Amino acid sequence: MPAPAQIPFPVANYSHLLSQISHIFDQTEVSTDNHRKNYVALYKIHLELAQYTEELPKGRVKLTGERIFQDQYKILLTKVLPIKRGESPADHIIRFLGGYTKFINEKAAEQNDLEEDEDEDSDTTASHFTAKIINWLLSGFTAKDKNVRYRVVQSVAEMVSHLGEIDEDAYKTLRTALLDRINDRETSIRCQAIMSLAKLCISEGPEDFEDVSMVEVLLDTLAYDPSADVRRTVLLAIPINPHTLPRLLERTMDTDVTIRKLLYSAVLEKRTTLGGDDGPKAFGPTHPRILSIAQRELIIRNGLGDREPQVRAAAASLLETWVHFVDVKAEEADVKVEEQVREKLECGVLSLLSLFDLGEGTVAEDALLSIFKTGVDNFKFDEGYWSNLTPERAFLARVFVEHCKNVKDDAKLENTLPVVTLIAFHIQEAYNRLIEDIANERTEDLDGDEIDRREDARIAGELVIAELLKLAVNLDYSDEIGRRKTFQLVRDMLRSEALPEKLMAPCLDILRTLSSSERDLIRLVVETVQELRDNAYEEDEDEAPPVCFPPLFVIRSTRIFEAPSLEASFQAEEPISRTPSRKSIEDMSPEQRARVDHIDLRYLSMCIGMLERVNSTFEENITLDGVLQGLIIHSVQRKEPIFRERGVKSLGLCCLIARKLALRSIPFIMSHIRSSTSNLKNILIQSLFDIFMVHEKAAFDSPETKLEVITEFLLTNILEEQDPQVKATLCKGTSKLILSGMITSVDAVKTLMKAYLSPLTINNQELRQALSFFFQMYSYSSPENQRRMREIFIVVFLDICEDRKSSKNSDDGLEIISSARVGAMFLDWTDPVQFQAMQAKSNHNGMDADECIQIDMAEDIIRILFGTDLKVEIEKEDKKVLCQLLNKLYIPDVVDDHKIRSLKLLMDNLRARRPLRDSVCNNAFTKFETLITKKFENQLEHFSEEEFRKLEELNELFMFLDSIIPMEDDDDDVDAPTRNRKRRSDTTTSESRSRSPDEKDKNKHRTKRARLSSDGEGDVSTEKGSPRPQPVPIRALPKRTAAKKAIQVLVISSDSEGDGATGPARKAGARFRQSVKTEEAELDKQISGLLSHTASSSALSNEVPYDSIMDPDSEEEEEVHDLLAEK
Repeated sequence: MPAPAQIPFPVANYSHLLSQISHIFDQTEVSTDNHRKNYVALYKIHLELAQYTEELPKGRVKLTGERIFQDQYKILLTKVLPIKRGESPADHIIRFLGGYTKFINEKAAEQNDLEEDEDEDSDTTASHFTAKIINWLLSGFTAKDKNVRYRVVQSVAEMVSHLGEIDEDAYKTLRTALLDRINDRETSIRCQAIMSLAKLCISEGPEDFEDVSMVEVLLDTLAYDPSADVRRTVLLAIPINPHTLPRLLERTMDTDVTIRKLLYSAVLEKRTTLGGDDGPKAFGPTHPRILSIAQRELIIRNGLGDREPQVRAAAASLLETWVHFVDVKAEEADVKVEEQVREKLECGVLSLLSLFDLGEGTVAEDALLSIFKTGVDNFKFDEGYWSNLTPERAFLARVFVEHCKNVKDDAKLENTLPVVTLIAFHIQEAYNRLIEDIANERTEDLDGDEIDRREDARIAGELVIAELLKLAVNLDYSDEIGRRKTFQLVRDMLRSEALPEKLMAPCLDILRTLSSSERDLIRLVVETVQELRDNAYEEDEDEAPPVCFPPLFVIRSTRIFEAPSLEASFQAEEPISRTPSRKSIEDMSPEQRARVDHIDLRYLSMCIGMLERVNSTFEENITLDGVLQGLIIHSVQRKEPIFRERGVKSLGLCCLIARKLALRSIPFIMSHIRSSTSNLKNILIQSLFDIFMVHEKAAFDSPETKLEVITEFLLTNILEEQDPQVKATLCKGTSKLILSGMITSVDAVKTLMKAYLSPLTINNQELRQALSFFFQMYSYSSPENQRRMREIFIVVFLDICEDRKSSKNSDDGLEIISSARVGAMFLDWTDPVQFQAMQAKSNHNGMDADECIQIDMAEDIIRILFGTDLKVEIEKEDKKVLCQLLNKLYIPDVVDDHKIRSLKLLMDNLRARRPLRDSVCNNAFTKFETLITKKFENQLEHFSEEEFRKLEELNELFMFLDSIIPMEDDDDDVDAPTRNRKRRSDTTTSESRSRSPDEKDKNKHRTKRARLSSDGEGDVSTEKGSPRPQPVPIRALPKRTAAKKAIQVLVISSDSEGDGATGPARKAGARFRQSVKTEEAELDKQISGLLSHTASSSALSNEVPYDSIMDPDSEEEEEVHDLLAEK
């Protein structure tokens, strides 16, 4: 745009233009509908004023008209800045500012396009206006008024998307100011700063990074800002790209429900595709084909597993969107699914399944079940479907059958399920094809790509077989022919060394379905294990087939259906006795040892699968004894970790059905936990807890395994264990024993609470999630448990205070949980209203809550505020938390007289003996005290402390109160002006030591407050039975200064204790017990005895030492008169 014409500015003729600007602002604050019209009107005035300029020396031009327009705009905008957030007129005006900035910059860009010779970097009226307004707004970023800060940051947020071209220095200034405001203490201001940064970071390049990029700042804010509104703003504003997406997906576990819901509905679902509604669509940044497998599984697992129904609904809606748009064509698509002549919906489901790892976890199954619940379940499984099975097709059929069975949709189930013989045929065909491919792979010399392709094909074949086996469990076996064929097929598969281990479990499920009893199932598996182990031990090296480890070794030459008949397999009721001579391990070649070891491992896995599926006792199945002695015990005794892990797991499962074996195994398991590796230790601990849960009290009958011994063992390991996984297992198992009522010790709950709140477990999410659920269940399961939680509150609170104080003095960098958060948790766990709600929700209305439990908690808190006999001194911030917690407690309408009067007595004594000096603490405590006094005015009306003392059940309360020594005015928690201390005259140290204690010394000890620690001079412990610290015999002299003469305080003493001058007067109403006086008299006696040595040595010298107190001094007399006059 060319420079404006130099027209002299008529000062007297611009007032009408300024009034028009004011009129436009009046219109824009009413509604946003007229903003477009007013953009045009204001722009005309802007251009008209911009034409007026003034000439300056050296050919310079002063843009007078533009400056007047900008000043008038600032004046009108200034009137808006102090208006608080939420006022719509102010919001309309600021939105008009952003819209006008966009309008004039667009006009400037159009003008530059029309004038091709114009320099793109030339200044324009739009750039002048934008720069001036931005710089003016930035000056308000540090205003003290939060409303002004909010409005200026809001204005910048509206303008920042339409700044046009601004100078580099202005950009850096704006960037720095916004980064500062992202740490503002006001949530609303941080939100507006985030909106500005999110718009600026789109165009930010690596060269713009100074210390940190704006994107990193936004991501850190998303992860760590305590305000849910701020995190929500970042979530919706930050651009999505491969760098930011992983951090966004972490919000699937955010504590705020709305954020989790918005992530699925407003971010992931809306960004699935790009393009208009009518135009072609392309993959968006959250399209399932763009995401990795781990990201897709994270989204589905956390979304469908969320505890809130609205989040689960949002995740289900996202899945439905993925099904409809998974086959959007794009050049980046690298995942292909063979197109079938199917309906579009079925193809979408199969295509989506191809993006998941179907062999691991249950994420794909959960996603499919969610799709079925939305009504997408019109699938046809005809003969053509079964003849061309892929992993996705087999998976879809199996999950659909299980879904129909769970919802009892017999009609669809009848139309879906094939006949048993057909499924057996497809299983046999897929299995034979699998072992043939493996055999060919061993004999052929293949390159790397071909090996990878064969490996993928093998995995796909195993997955098809696994899904068919799982489907076969739900078939109707009334067809005897199909039943016989299926049984023969599965039994021969188990006897084959070529069977992959992951297929053993579904084969055992079919055997359990087809067997008439558990005894038959156990007999079949044991026979299979013994037969194949005998063959491996007896086989000569020359006769052994070629072996390749892992995973498969021998391929049978016969087809599977050539196995013995079903009837023949049930002829023997007793186990087959096999006593052939076996080769010892030492006599075998390395190849034979490898084969025997591999077979033992395979059949250990088979035994584990079998034992997991039976419930009958060990005594009812004597065939298990041979496997236990020959395979399991032998594996436990071996040194190889893999054998010991599987052997211990098998032993633990045997203990669940053999009580005698379990009781003998408990000491063995406990003795090996500490010295084992992490994996083995985890298995041992799991087995131990399983034994306790199954056999219950019988497991604690032995002297070696008494409940107290077991409890101590578990708690010690919880505190000492370093491995996160093992520690989580210990905590989860112990919490189950507590919930089941086997462990009733309060120490167990305390130990779990320490593990839960420890900064060392901050990253152990498994432990923290399990214990978070445990403490809620424990607290709301019975009133007695709530009372226990109330009892441990003070212990835990003091532990946290102690840990925080220790952390400040160390460099470990551990972040201790705040006292406020601890108080909030215990407030929730001890809430009787929550207890009643949980009981009603679970339909357990037999237990009534203890409504006075938080009255007792208030008494505990007030006792702590006295600060007596505590292991750690409570800091001022912690006292604030306790005082504020009092006003959040549930106070019932009906309270026992003794409880409410005891509480009132504690509050009165706290006021008299330990008054709270901090204003926040005092205000909170006064509010609680007023509430109690007004609410229970009738019960406290005739309250008498003297009569209350006569009640025996309150002896402990009065013993506590009587042990409290009142705090003097100069001995409190806040910094008070120091009083003048008596300074001795210019005597030597030896002379000061030779003075015997006078009555002043005794009074001084009598008025000193008891402290928490015994480090300071003259500290006295008030705890009963604790040894008194010995007084220091040498009293330190005050430091002298050369600038001033020492001020001497005269203290008149007398040999008679009753006639001497008294010390500072005690507070009215303060009481001393006789025992306290006796203790202080004894302490004074000890001090006198320790100091008497120097006094006696001076007396023997027959010299009267100079004493400034006894000798006359004019200055001292004047000081005494001044002190007496003050009194």
